[in-house]
Amino acid sequence: MLTIYGVYRSRASRVYWMAEELGLDFQSVPVLQARRLADPLAPQAPLNTQSPDFIAVNPMAQIPSIRDGDLVMHESLAINLYLARRHGGPLSGKTVEEDGLLTMWTVWAAAEVEPQTVKIVLTYDNGLENSDAGKETIAVACRSLRRPLAVLEGHLAGRQWIVGDRFTVADLNLAEVLRYAQSEEALFQAHPNVKAWIERCQSRAAYKAMQASRSKEPIEV
Repeated sequence: MLTIYGVYRSRASRVYWMAEELGLDFQSVPVLQARRLADPLAPQAPLNTQSPDFIAVNPMAQIPSIRDGDLVMHESLAINLYLARRHGGPLSGKTVEEDGLLTMWTVWAAAEVEPQTVKIVLTYDNGLENSDAGKETIAVACRSLRRPLAVLEGHLAGRQWIVGDRFTVADLNLAEVLRYAQSEEALFQAHPNVKAWIERCQSRAAYKAMQASRSKEPIEV
């Protein structure tokens, strides 16, 4: 059985969504981010990214990780590419060319989009969105996202999905990266194709199932 290490309120949400899309049986091992704990190495501390038991799984001390049989993997977007290829079906590539495009858009999401969207979500997570410094961080990130979003807007003109004629792992990976910026409504209002596309992605039953589980997790530890 697939084992997913990580909480839903983390990048592990992407892997949980993928598992729901694929209809996989999986075991969830909650691993908290160490930064959320006053003393992550305290004897009674819950399993977290600094716990020796988790470091044995992922020496980089980051979530998520998975164990699938004898295979251990890290990096959420790469995990999803693997799961799509491993289990096949419409979320995976039908051809070598499609496989290449799924990888291209996933790497693009990681390299061109997430460095900015994560600045936005962390500003909110740290309660700094109304501070002068927080407002400046968000403004700079939004400016930096204009070009990638313009590229995606053009790509989605006349298309429902990123690759092919169906929802794939590329849509899931990119939608999750962009979710971090959805607090900035003006960004999406300025890119109606992107706005409609992410709404399609987030209307899927598997996404809603993931979010239902996420909502049950406490924000504060």
